[in-house]
Amino acid sequence: MSTAPHSVLALVVSRIGDTLLGTPALRAIKETWPECRLTVIAHPGRLPLLAGLPWIDALLPWRPWRRWTALLPGAARYDLAFVFHPDRRQLDFARRSAGSVVAEAVPGIPPSEHLLLPALPAAPMVAVEQRLRLVRAAGADSSDQRLAYVVSANERKAAQARLAALGVAGHRPLVALQLKSFPTKAHRDWPADSFAGLVDGLAARFPGARFIVTGDAGSAADAIRLGERCPGRVASLAGQCDLRETAAVLAEMDLYVGVDTGPTHLAGALGIPMVALYHAAYPGRYLAPRQHPRCRVIEHPRSGAADARQASMADIPVDAVLQAAAELLAAGGPEREAA
Repeated sequence: MSTAPHSVLALVVSRIGDTLLGTPALRAIKETWPECRLTVIAHPGRLPLLAGLPWIDALLPWRPWRRWTALLPGAARYDLAFVFHPDRRQLDFARRSAGSVVAEAVPGIPPSEHLLLPALPAAPMVAVEQRLRLVRAAGADSSDQRLAYVVSANERKAAQARLAALGVAGHRPLVALQLKSFPTKAHRDWPADSFAGLVDGLAARFPGARFIVTGDAGSAADAIRLGERCPGRVASLAGQCDLRETAAVLAEMDLYVGVDTGPTHLAGALGIPMVALYHAAYPGRYLAPRQHPRCRVIEHPRSGAADARQASMADIPVDAVLQAAAELLAAGGPEREAA
């Protein structure tokens, strides 16, 4: 940009993890052009992830089936728009709404005077950097690559009450477990027996430990079985919390251990001590939270192999996860703000 934009639009219409991975790029926009008004359009189900971020001035849901001119005040026209997902409908909307657009390339649409399509990386790229490259193409940047999320004081109090109702208040350490990814990525799940071995190992070292299973209803049955295997130590919130309630619970934890899925990105955005387990086909070196000193990445032993997609998560040994988790707990939990 030859001059600082007064109004910027960012379309971040994606899954939980991809939405959070875009927060450093959104921060960079406002850091570079602090006087601009930043409007973010996101998937309706992901809007809660971005609520409360101080550098977003307006937050709107993406509804491609509606006439957007009826939703945007005065059919607002933006100086600059960013499109973070290669989707033709989003790109068409951005081109109608902004003077200049920077976007991921969409097949069949060539660059033009007012449309910049930064070259796609030739090799795998750190996910946060991939999103930052879009805003860098327009002259925005930031040295802060941490994921971002804000828990409100009321949400924190509600989470504390929820944990008290589970009967774990007063116990330490509290460890959140994310047993499963989503159904189409079930190959990223660590075996139930491995999680049970982790619980046994941590309980032996930290007798007061209690474990809370997070995630959607798909984890509920496994949470019950884990509780039966480790009686008196495991409680479940699987399927009982929405995104923001889950995040508030995670903010109260001394440790998070989980597979590569949405709540793992949430834990990264909260900056809590965490151990993240990655499948060989989706290495943590690209997806793990950046600039997070209390994150321990457990890479699959076959990461980078030609047959990485066929790898089994059972090949990640319990001892490696147990050691990382125990070291983080021994170093102490997160500093907690007064409620």
